Amino acid sequence: MAKKRLQTKAERPKLIDGEIPVVGAREPCPCGSGRRYKACHGRAAAHAVTELVHRPFEGLPGEGDWVALRELVPAATVELTLKDGLPEGVPSVTLATVLPMAWPALRRDDGSVLIGLQNDTASGDLSRDLADTLQRALQAEPGTPVQGRRAPAEGPRLQDLLDLQAPFEPVVQSGFEFWVPDAENATPEVTASLERANAAAIPTAKLTGVDAAYWCETPEKNHLRWVMPHSEEQLLDALARLHAAGRSNLGEGTRLVGSFRAHGLTVPVWDLPSGVTADDVEKPAAEFAERLAAALAATEPLTPEERRARGGLTNRQVTLN
Repeated sequence: MAKKRLQTKAERPKLIDGEIPVVGAREPCPCGSGRRYKACHGRAAAHAVTELVHRPFEGLPGEGDWVALRELVPAATVELTLKDGLPEGVPSVTLATVLPMAWPALRRDDGSVLIGLQNDTASGDLSRDLADTLQRALQAEPGTPVQGRRAPAEGPRLQDLLDLQAPFEPVVQSGFEFWVPDAENATPEVTASLERANAAAIPTAKLTGVDAAYWCETPEKNHLRWVMPHSEEQLLDALARLHAAGRSNLGEGTRLVGSFRAHGLTVPVWDLPSGVTADDVEKPAAEFAERLAAALAATEPLTPEERRARGGLTNRQVTLN
């Protein structure tokens, strides 16, 4: 009779979170435990992926703008304020919609840090992934990009690292010249890369009179996409009340065409006539905000017409993430 293998309780090698590479589920775990990856460190990785944080930016100043910069705006930057101040040798930390080569972050030659927001992340918590990237960028050697990785499950989130009392003020850029300190004297290769990126960017502007509303121009028609902080059910009821009453537009020739979900928030979308600019919709948007506030405060049940309007809005709703 074959002898049974002696089961020992030898201590498993100690590892630093985030340093275990991903391998096949049935392959031996790289930590050296002798167990399959799916039964060892792969278990925590799978759990991290499935535990999706639906509102990763909740609690941050400008939550709606975070969502817009992640999903809607081609080129924009925001100066970030850290809770504990800037480390020595880091003159500034800037959030950017996207960076060259889709880098998660970049430490420039002068020590300043750029963080890219529009990147794929390894876990279900975008805030934790971005916080991990930020911490590594602050420690990176000047002049080097920061690569992506799976963030430690117990690591901090943006809400732990950023000053929650500081303003969040996006600056929509006309192009990606912010990638390089001196775009006018860039190499031909960099200039060509910038030209390609700029050509693909849809002209976009942030409205100044209301929060988190962004106008954009397309060849066929223009749009206004407005990230709203209200609960989805309450907002859809309010939009349905206005739509049924013929008060959901933003002026002549405009139309509320639907909405989408992004990072736990609802984003209504209006079609605008070609030629309508961001300045043209500033006043109509402010007036709509007043109508919406009144509709949000209403408590009576929806009428049959309002229920039909709500059904139409729901049928045209798309989830981005």
